[in-house]
Amino acid sequence: MTKYVFVTGGVTSSLGKGIIAASIAKLLQARGFSTTIQKFDPYINVDPGTLNPYEHGECYVTEDGAETDLDLGHYERFLNVPTSQANNVTTGRIYQTVINKERAGAYLGKTVQIIPHITDEIKRRMLLLGSSGEYDIVITEIGGTVGDIESLPYIEAIRQLRWELGADNCITVHLTLIPFLSAAGELKTKPTQHSVKELLSAGIQPDILVCRTEHPLSMALRRKLSLFCNLATNAVIEARDAYSIYDVPILMLKEKLDLTIITKLRLADRKEPDLTKWKKFLGKLKNPVHEVRIGLVGKYLELQDAYKSIYEALVHAGVSNECKVEVVPVHSEDINADNIERKLMNLAGIIVAPGFGERGIEGKIKAIQYVREHNIPFLGICLGMQCAVVEFARNVVGLSDAASTEMNPDTATPIIALMQDQKEVQNLGGTMRLGSYNCQLTKGSLIEGIYRQKNIKERHRHRFEFNNEYLEALQNAGMQATGINPDTQLVEAVELPNHRWFVGVQFHPEYKSTVENPHPLFVDFVRECLVDKV
Repeated sequence: MTKYVFVTGGVTSSLGKGIIAASIAKLLQARGFSTTIQKFDPYINVDPGTLNPYEHGECYVTEDGAETDLDLGHYERFLNVPTSQANNVTTGRIYQTVINKERAGAYLGKTVQIIPHITDEIKRRMLLLGSSGEYDIVITEIGGTVGDIESLPYIEAIRQLRWELGADNCITVHLTLIPFLSAAGELKTKPTQHSVKELLSAGIQPDILVCRTEHPLSMALRRKLSLFCNLATNAVIEARDAYSIYDVPILMLKEKLDLTIITKLRLADRKEPDLTKWKKFLGKLKNPVHEVRIGLVGKYLELQDAYKSIYEALVHAGVSNECKVEVVPVHSEDINADNIERKLMNLAGIIVAPGFGERGIEGKIKAIQYVREHNIPFLGICLGMQCAVVEFARNVVGLSDAASTEMNPDTATPIIALMQDQKEVQNLGGTMRLGSYNCQLTKGSLIEGIYRQKNIKERHRHRFEFNNEYLEALQNAGMQATGINPDTQLVEAVELPNHRWFVGVQFHPEYKSTVENPHPLFVDFVRECLVDKV
């Protein structure tokens, strides 16, 4: 029978439930168990696809085209296993399903209520991955904080499942904060006690307590938490602030979190965890031989989570090249003709980030012109590729009014235009070109040499595309389309053969970069940025 681990959070948000969940899954996977992770988000949006990145951070896209929470990116980066639509569920999706069933008469005229109808749908979704028989253990992260009104149906669903499945098959890991009061010079357990009391009032006794802390937890503090939270002392786990998120599995291994879970679920301990590759990665991460500064040109730079996968892909690529990558945020709205050299001249390479809307677009185009003319390595992702095409059309081909119809619907030179199958779309949510698509790479091109294969599959998230009416003009001027979708002839990648490293891609390579398999585009880009530093 599949076992279930639920991860809840208390005291405050942003404690790192996703990283703890991913770390648990990594340790169990390293012991030979088949594991997966799912995230239940309590907001009423059906998915985060229409949310502003300032609101929710990055929208992560899965292979099957689901727009999901950024924590799914952590799950994939840790486990090196792709997630899907089933791994992320929102309150909006739950209610949408129940209301559709009600409209179809599925409830036979009964009054539809939170209990049992909403909680039954939540439970069905919680058990869905486990019912396939593919996984030994399913880890479910519950978004938000215990005590939030919107989280109550999820907590009630967990309570019911614990009763239905039994304590040996379903446990709860509760992540809380142990704050340090500098004036008193001590760690305080009272917020955690109140958080556990909140869970108890909902009918759930947490089985394991993971305590975020800046300082070590003494045995006296562990015993105090054990006494007042009804836990065994070895079920009180210290989660110290770490050098990087990739340290957390090792820290949890030292705290024997995985062993505690295995014991509580009455699982046979299959083997000692094999974390050889993980530890090797950490060794290189903490002991770089080189250092390189790479600029990230975007417009959501105040919130690092808005470009989370790009930052992590650069960490992976840096480790592959035994170097520390310092990402220098460059706000595209602040770039102008007077300051562009000062902002970009000391950077070894530039990434122009994806995004939507007109704000900051001209700054991105100016940055691309600068790196093209100064032979600085460049990687453009999604809108970054589209900006590269617009810049080249304006400044090399001579199409001075070239633009994207996303920014200028009335442009006479729509070099980037709305995709044909998007022209009749009315609803914005979940209607973009999403998920994994085929791409054929041109033999002998830079990008084909990087991937070392002709046919690739990458993930997409866009509505606008390169207008093939202008392809011949651009290719005659020196910009080559070196990646083409074989079914639609959509341009997926462009490059400048006469430039040292200039690649724009319509897809999002950052989504597929993991600790064990760094993405080749980022690895080669960082390698080229290091050429003058080594």
